[in-house]
Amino acid sequence: MKLTKGKIADLLNEPGCEHNHKKEPGKNKACKQQAQPGAAQGGCAFDGASIALVPITDAAHLVHGPIACAGNSWGSRGSLSSGATTYKMGFTTDISENDIIFGGEKKLYKAIAQVIKRYQPPAVFVYSTCVTALIGDDLDAVCEVATNKFNTPIIPVNSPGFVGSKNLGNRLAGESLLDYVVGTAEPEYTTPYDINLIGEYNIAGELWGVLPLFEKVGIRVLSKITGDATFEEIRYAHRAKLNVMICSKALINMGRKMEERYGIPYIEESFYGIADMNRCLRNIAAKIGDDALKQRVEVVIAEETAKLDVALAPYRTRLEGKRMVLYTGGVKSWSVISAAQDLGMHVAATSTKKSTEEDKAKIRQLLGKDGIELAKGNAKELLKVIAKTKADMLVAGGRNQYTALKARIPFLDINQERHTPYAGYVGLIEMAKEFDRALHSPIWQQVRQPAPWSSNNEHSALINDKC
Repeated sequence: MKLTKGKIADLLNEPGCEHNHKKEPGKNKACKQQAQPGAAQGGCAFDGASIALVPITDAAHLVHGPIACAGNSWGSRGSLSSGATTYKMGFTTDISENDIIFGGEKKLYKAIAQVIKRYQPPAVFVYSTCVTALIGDDLDAVCEVATNKFNTPIIPVNSPGFVGSKNLGNRLAGESLLDYVVGTAEPEYTTPYDINLIGEYNIAGELWGVLPLFEKVGIRVLSKITGDATFEEIRYAHRAKLNVMICSKALINMGRKMEERYGIPYIEESFYGIADMNRCLRNIAAKIGDDALKQRVEVVIAEETAKLDVALAPYRTRLEGKRMVLYTGGVKSWSVISAAQDLGMHVAATSTKKSTEEDKAKIRQLLGKDGIELAKGNAKELLKVIAKTKADMLVAGGRNQYTALKARIPFLDINQERHTPYAGYVGLIEMAKEFDRALHSPIWQQVRQPAPWSSNNEHSALINDKC
């Protein structure tokens, strides 16, 4: 897949994404924002592409660029595997000054040969970076030659960081799967209840709390794209009857194009909270259109929600009325609100930075008229909102934990670095436990006490100054 201006423009104007094509002129800066070559430091197209593809567990992932591109970002997302662990190994060509002058294509070919000889993966994904894209290394040509030579799929992922945002990188990864992987093999058998999960990365093993529910009602997950996936299962993803999009618009181009090419419809769902999990199961059954499946779904929902009510009862008593500020992105900006409300908590503010227009509509409905939508979320703004809303805790990504400490309130990591699964019915119990532990830790009573050497007035002034 050659990366051209036309290709990038098509992905930025993805028809399936309201974030791109229904905004007013000048309001679409986030999607088109480009980083300076060599200075992207995460949040770039390369980062987005690797996040989307690295969870393919048995494939090798080779970064063609300076060692920092792989070394500084590898393993930052806690995608777990039930089988192969090849994906945990970071491979890089470690481009040097000489390679920049004379070209890195020979070095890339040798690296591919070494990976295949030593590890024998079913496929190798090769990622371009800012440096190798700027010097003009032909990733597609090297991968094609290596594929023919080693009889192993070598898949180019043209996603240099400077071409755009992490979201664009997600879509570039999707294009590589569509062009080189999906539709290249056939499953042993198919059923009328085959679905694909697209945009689910098995963070902290979340997928494992949801798959038993699908099995219980008789839904078969044919392919996972890409959490805990094997390369082979993605090859036959084109035989599913329905695509279920999980991570908002990250891989929306795959859903739309698989509908065009293979006639597979897609729906967008969430696994967070009772209401969203119930809705997900019902919508899948309705889309498949099988009456027996619909009945099984209702039976399972009744059973699971009854068990959940019993398990959550003590936590709801302790969490009732607690206020939080939620600062995350994409689908979690509204789906976690639903989960918190299931626990009797109140979300006073949430981020809309990476949210689509559909996401924002859901946020407004869930937050109510007094809820605050945060378009920006630097530490200063978050501290102001925490003070204004009298929030009891901050739920955000790991980089915001020090903001919570400054405000002297509990913090919970909700993003990709976390080690606790929150999806499905069992995930909501884990979320309730984490909220309870954070909110009722005795440390917060201690840190809010004035220091022995300061007066109460000085202590109050310090807190007001922080907030």
